[in-house]
Amino acid sequence: MTETTQILTEHTRSEIDMWLKKYPEDKKQSAVLAALREAQHQNGGFLTTELMDAVAAYLGLSNIAVYEVASFYSMFETESVGRHSISVCTNISCMLMGSDTIVEHLEKKLGVKTGESTKDGKFFIKVEEECLAACCGGPMMMIDHKYYENLTPERVDEILDEFE
Repeated sequence: MTETTQILTEHTRSEIDMWLKKYPEDKKQSAVLAALREAQHQNGGFLTTELMDAVAAYLGLSNIAVYEVASFYSMFETESVGRHSISVCTNISCMLMGSDTIVEHLEKKLGVKTGESTKDGKFFIKVEEECLAACCGGPMMMIDHKYYENLTPERVDEILDEFE
């Protein structure tokens, strides 16, 4: 293990190793999404340059190859955000079912705009999500990778109240 990869915890390395076993030895880049997800989780919800460099070194990839993935996918954050990440689907199906009302309600209730975290660091409303693939349950949102469908402002309040 190199000095660079030592910032990855034993648990994170173990999770990455589990994913690496699923791919041929010469296709380690296939595990980059899982590796970044684990590194982000290790760091409380966001990736630092040092963590991305460690993932690159662990997988034997160039740093830029990992940066490109981290900056492309909306599930990765490269700066500190609230503990609970909220994504509201704003694609056409959810929009026609009222997702704009849900976004407005969230912003008003939490006192922040999309792309911002609450002052107490509890919630982060992600910038627009193109599609979360639950069109029949719109309007819908995802909080910390859990889907909530058929939302109303009242249901949003109930859901948010369940969080610490």
